[in-house]
Amino acid sequence: MKTILVIDDHTQIRENIVEILSLAGYNAFGAEHGKQGVEKAIKEKPDLIICDIMMPELDGYGVLHLLKKNPDTEHIPFIFLTAKAERKDFRKGMEMGADDYISKPFDDIELLNAIEVRLKKVDIIKAQYPTGEKGANELIKELKGSGMLPLDPEQYDSERLNKKMTLYTEGKRPKYLYYVKSGKIKTFKVHDEGKEYITNLYSTGDYIGHVTLLEDTNYDDTAEVLEDADVIAIPKDHFLQAVYNDMNIASKFIKLISKEVKEKEERLMRLAYGSLRKRVAKALVDIHQKFNAAQNIDISREDIAQYVGTATESLIRTLSDFKAEKLIEIKGGKIKIEQPEKLRNLLY
Repeated sequence: MKTILVIDDHTQIRENIVEILSLAGYNAFGAEHGKQGVEKAIKEKPDLIICDIMMPELDGYGVLHLLKKNPDTEHIPFIFLTAKAERKDFRKGMEMGADDYISKPFDDIELLNAIEVRLKKVDIIKAQYPTGEKGANELIKELKGSGMLPLDPEQYDSERLNKKMTLYTEGKRPKYLYYVKSGKIKTFKVHDEGKEYITNLYSTGDYIGHVTLLEDTNYDDTAEVLEDADVIAIPKDHFLQAVYNDMNIASKFIKLISKEVKEKEERLMRLAYGSLRKRVAKALVDIHQKFNAAQNIDISREDIAQYVGTATESLIRTLSDFKAEKLIEIKGGKIKIEQPEKLRNLLY
């Protein structure tokens, strides 16, 4: 059960809010003034705080300031409750780190909706995501689905791209966050000897380019369409404004992508030293997960070989061995993983 602290010097308002929240299933309790509110917040560490602005002794701004300075309470969502609606008060509170405002008078639904949104954001921020680009991609989807990342791809026009068309090129400066509405896309680098090495694969619902935008660097690979795709280009400024509008969200993204370089280095090490069987098994597992586990793998042998980092002939021989061992099935050129656990066990 989530715990909510209500700080308000007006007894009737405070008790009414506590009652509303209790009926809604929250563990709610009150504080009669700002100083008492700070003490209770530090002691109880509630999941969310609702605080009036105009109070004697210590006003709402003072409460927020003290709690933001304390490492134990600085990340608790904070909603101001005020009868003042001047724009300067909204701006001052937000600059200090408040998460939201509710103006008096308010109705029960408005109050509960504001609380639900803020608690949902905390759950998303605290959730465990895979590190690197995959985790950042999942975080974008979660935030968009919850309405906490005001970035709807559907408000932008989509463009139809045919197979082999280039989305962006290595070394270029990024201008967009790309959203794959349908189809499949690969990103790759070209070695000095002219061979391609696939760095990642994307399908419907994935975002492409967010890591480069957040790191403010040039593209370090090239994106090419694997299967006819509908792609939406979201302007760079729109994406960055949505992310940096909330520093908790921005911090989460930064933590996720900070390990991206290490993960890419580890993959290159696997390519250099891992056995071909392990590398092919790892590639099949990766592709299977990226392109939806309910579907067969339907990309060219050449592209799989580039993802593995081997010759196409070597890949085909390994796939033939896997088929003989009944780890996979191949029909009409499509690969179906028959025994995913055994395939994963080849990695260890």
